Amino acid sequence: MKRLKLNQKIIGVALASLVATTMVSSAAMAAEKEIVAIYKSGTQQYFIDQGEGFTAAAEALGYSAKIINVEMDANLAITAVSDAIASGAKGIAITAPDQSLGAALSVATAEAGVLMVATDDPLTDSDGNAVPFVGFDGVAMGTEVGKSAASLLKASGWLDSASYGVLSVEVQTLSVCNDRTDAAKVQVLATGASADSIVSVSYDGTTDASLAASGPVITANPGVDKWVVFACNDEGVLGATNALRNAGFAADDVIAVGLGAYEACLPWKAGIPSGFKSALYLSGKDVGKAAAEALIESIENGTDLPPYSVADTTIVDPSNYADIMPCG
Repeated sequence: MKRLKLNQKIIGVALASLVATTMVSSAAMAAEKEIVAIYKSGTQQYFIDQGEGFTAAAEALGYSAKIINVEMDANLAITAVSDAIASGAKGIAITAPDQSLGAALSVATAEAGVLMVATDDPLTDSDGNAVPFVGFDGVAMGTEVGKSAASLLKASGWLDSASYGVLSVEVQTLSVCNDRTDAAKVQVLATGASADSIVSVSYDGTTDASLAASGPVITANPGVDKWVVFACNDEGVLGATNALRNAGFAADDVIAVGLGAYEACLPWKAGIPSGFKSALYLSGKDVGKAAAEALIESIENGTDLPPYSVADTTIVDPSNYADIMPCG
């Protein structure tokens, strides 16, 4: 979930390019009934699931769907929106790689008469108003993760020792991620963890970045022999638990609570000891389905897009995940 720091000049160029696209889009050969989903990290399982839900819902309602992966590249996101407008797409759902793109994208889609919803990561338009949103409530998600981590920490007996630590793996440039990890910290502190025990680790939303960033932090805290881990997503937790394993920590010395559950469930399914003790299950398919349905209802009926659509979440663990979610 890496945030690319675009300056105002680049934003202006992007806006000009997008508006120019709207001027020629009416001459393009338009898809009769097509909606487009653009994902910042489309190779992650969550976004793969979301694309499947988006496509299935569109086809059920007589539309075609196109899925575009921009791999954290803001320029590719701008191009993807331009191409969608030019091809005659009726609606766009986007999880943008940079939240500062919201103003330019909202102006361009409005000029073209193309509906747009933000998925997962909120966006604001050129007037500072929230773009219609489909996804999850970041504070509520973080609170549930934190409650699970706190409960497991309390039950472990580690609070009676000074040798535990808490890795808060954070995408510090993304507001929705800060909402999650900040809320999780509140719950862990409320159960009796000391503020000094919490160590922040900055990453970009990917497993590799979390692994690379967590390793030095673990090495710098040789007095810690038990770790609690939470992050903005499952990838962040996975990277940190991999770093802990590389540092010689056993699964029993780690209480990791995932956010997504698509990575957490894999060792559970395989019967492999894991630092993942629980996870908040997020259904990407539900978000994709809700986004497609919101766009198509508005397109067909001429109604306003709902301003805020929030999907449900559920805490899972090795004992119940198979009854609640698909895995692998």
